[in-house]
Amino acid sequence: MKKCRQYLVWVQNSVFEGEISDANLKKLKMELNRIIDDEEDSVILYNLRTTRYYSREIMGLKKGGFDNIF
Repeated sequence: MKKCRQYLVWVQNSVFEGEISDANLKKLKMELNRIIDDEEDSVILYNLRTTRYYSREIMGLKKGGFDNIF
């Protein structure tokens, strides 16, 4: 949570949002890779380019059922 707050705006619980440059996104992902436990932690990054187009990247443990998201 502390690391994400350095780059993004906290929304609720473990949800953060905001605009981030490609360089800062790369830096954040490298820092999160050092912190998270791949066996227990899960970080999901959504890149929303428009209301109809997005991409999702999962770091660490894949949890839950995300197959039904638009």
